[in-house]
Amino acid sequence: MTSSESMPSHYTRIVLNERPETNITPTTFRTERVPFSELKPKENEVIVQLLYLSLDPAMRGWLKDQRSYVPPVQIDEVMRGFGLGRVVEKGSNSQLEVGTVVTGVIGWRDYAVLPEKALTKIKVPQGVQALDFLNTLGLTGMTAYFGLKEIGKLQKGETLVVSGAAGAVGALACQLGKRTGAKVFAIAGSQAKCDWLEKELGVDRAFNYKSPTFKEDFKELGYLDVYFDNVGGEILDMCLGRLNRGARVALCGAISAYNSAKPEGIRGYLSLISQRAMIQGFIVFDYQDRYPEAIAEIAEGLRDGSIKSKFHIVDGLENAPTALPMLFSGGNTGKLVVKVSDELKSNL
Repeated sequence: MTSSESMPSHYTRIVLNERPETNITPTTFRTERVPFSELKPKENEVIVQLLYLSLDPAMRGWLKDQRSYVPPVQIDEVMRGFGLGRVVEKGSNSQLEVGTVVTGVIGWRDYAVLPEKALTKIKVPQGVQALDFLNTLGLTGMTAYFGLKEIGKLQKGETLVVSGAAGAVGALACQLGKRTGAKVFAIAGSQAKCDWLEKELGVDRAFNYKSPTFKEDFKELGYLDVYFDNVGGEILDMCLGRLNRGARVALCGAISAYNSAKPEGIRGYLSLISQRAMIQGFIVFDYQDRYPEAIAEIAEGLRDGSIKSKFHIVDGLENAPTALPMLFSGGNTGKLVVKVSDELKSNL
C-alpha cells in the first residue's frame, strides 16, 4: 500500500480483556474492529502497517499487574508487541518516508499511529533479510548476545548449557556459544528438537528433559561454566548442582513459572557459595546503546553460515491469542512470529 492507494475502512486491534490467573484462555484477549479514520498522524507521527508480529515469552509477564521493568498492559489496552512494519502515511514534519520498513513496539494491531522517534528504520545488511530483525538481529538476538557476553562472560573452551534451547533466544545462544569456541549442551522438550539442535545447529549434545533418563544422562556431561537459563524451576535447580568453580548463571527467563500463580523458589542455591559462582538476571534494553555491535557480529554469522535463523510462522493477526501459549507448551521450534500482511517479500 502506498500513499496513493486507498486505505481500508477499518483496522483490527487486539486488546487485553482480562488478566489470566494461570494459563492464557480464550477470554484473555478481545478483538475489535475500529474505523481507520480514527488514525490521524500528527506532524511528527506516522501510520505504520504491521507486517509481522513477534511473539515472545516476556508477553506473559506483561499481563500481570505487578511491578516489572515495564508497566503491565492495562485492561482494554492494545496488547504490547514488537513488530516489523511499513510506513503508509506520514505527518507533515515526519522524516520517515512512505514505504520505509521499520521496527518498534507496534502492538497487536494491523495499523497504528506512532511517533517516529518510537520506530527504528532498518538497514538490512547484505546476506540477511528484513524479517531477521524480529529474530537474530532483533531483541531475540540482542538478548542471546548480551546474556552470553555480559552476564555469562563465556570464554573459548568453557562448557555452556542452554535450556529452552529450541526456542528463538536459546537456539541463538547455542550458536553464539559454538562461535565462541565453547562446548555447548542444549536442553529441549522433544527428540525432534534435540535432533535439530544437534544436526542443524551443531551443539555437542542435546538432552530431552521429558526422557525418563534425563537427569542421569545430563550428569554425564560433567560440570558447567555458564548456564543460560530460559526455563527456571526444576531444571534451574538441577543445573545449580552442576556448577564449576566460578561458574556464571544468566537468568534470561522462566517459562516453567510464567503461568503459575505462585512460582516455587530455587532450592539449590547453596552451590553458588561453595563454587564461588554468580547468578544474575538481565534485561536486554539495558544494552540498547550497544545493539549495533551485536547486529554486526550476528549478521556476519548469518552470512558465513555459522548462525541459522529459523522461524515458526503463524498466519493472521487474529491467531495471535491462540499462538502465544505455544511458547509455554513447547509448540514452536525457532522464532515464533505472526504474519499479518503479504506486503513484505521475504525468502524464509
